[in-house]
Parts: sequence; structure tokens; C-alpha cells
Amino acid sequence: MNAIEVTGSIDAERRLRLDAPLPVAGPSRVRVIVLLPDAEDESEDEWQRAAAANPAFDFLKDEAEDIYSVNDGEPFNGQG
Repeated sequence: MNAIEVTGSIDAERRLRLDAPLPVAGPSRVRVIVLLPDAEDESEDEWQRAAAANPAFDFLKDEAEDIYSVNDGEPFNGQG
């Protein structure tokens, strides 16, 4: 059995709506496992705020750690 991970939401009629089409030809029967976030799970924004306020990352504020400039690297265009 193969697995494909996709995201989606459950609408007011309790139907699962995927964010994008599945990358498989249909029609076909599937098994679905729905993972719901726990009520106490922190959001991505909360994680980012906690990391930004964590003193363990204070060393990144040192100018000596700022070793890259906007002229470093190459633009990423997202094409293979």
C-alpha cells in the first residue's frame, strides 16, 4: 500500500475538502486517516515567537554571526 500526504479541511457538512488534487488517476477506492490537531498544540506563529524570545539564540544577534549578505548565493526559481 502506498501513502500520499495531503492537507485539507473539514467543511460544515463534515466533508473532507483537499487543498489540491490528488496525484493519482481515479476513480479508485482509498483508505483515509484523518489527523486532527490537539487542542493544546501550539500554532506555527507561537513556535516562531517562542524561538525568537529564547535566549539560546541570542548569539545570532552578534554582528560576527552575520556572515551573509544579499549578494551571496543565487536566486531560487523553483525549477528542477
